Amino acid sequence: MSAESIGERLRDARTERGLSLRSVAQALGVSASLISQVETGKTQPSVSTLYAMANHLGVSLDELLGIAPPSPRPVPMFGHTGPALPDVQRAEDNPVIEMENGVRWERLAVGVGGPADALLVTYEPGASSSVEGKLMRHAGIEYAYLLEGELTLQLDFDSYVLRPGDSLQFDSMRPHLFSNNGSTQAKGVWFVVGRRAANQALPDAPGEQRVLSAAPASAVDVLRAMDDL
Repeated sequence: MSAESIGERLRDARTERGLSLRSVAQALGVSASLISQVETGKTQPSVSTLYAMANHLGVSLDELLGIAPPSPRPVPMFGHTGPALPDVQRAEDNPVIEMENGVRWERLAVGVGGPADALLVTYEPGASSSVEGKLMRHAGIEYAYLLEGELTLQLDFDSYVLRPGDSLQFDSMRPHLFSNNGSTQAKGVWFVVGRRAANQALPDAPGEQRVLSAAPASAVDVLRAMDDL
């Protein structure tokens, strides 16, 4: 997925809601120039910036990827379902978002309304979930398994270096940041469980008056943006 396509969808969402560049920038604690550069595809957003923009505009990850909601399956007659058919998603069909300084998301196969968000995440050497070093938090419980490379997790005031075969789980409301401080690519499988249920009670897309926290250690509920994933 190109930066231009993602930027266009973010711009369309902003204009549909009648929000100015300046108001969005103020709400997120970033410059209007950065918002403009993301919308025009001149720069790729960081993970934290993409989450924050999509959250503020009420845009899901599927919408950013241009994925139409699946058609409902027909209900079998007389309650007979027969053998269940697997939902298979080929590797070449994984929707992809490329982000700033070498972070790549591949959306894995997920069920409609299921309890978990699933991603194959890649961090190139030097990549981080926030270029500015800001920690983020969101609803849900985060699980991950590192397949290759090394990835540093900053969780609250502690740091952990994850290596192939290492796994993690933590309450995602705890401030956290991922960084690849090594010289090789880091890749792992991520699941966030319980986020959907927590976000269903949140309000719809915000209006001009909504203001989000812009403290250096951001407390933005960034994963609300993925509510249709």
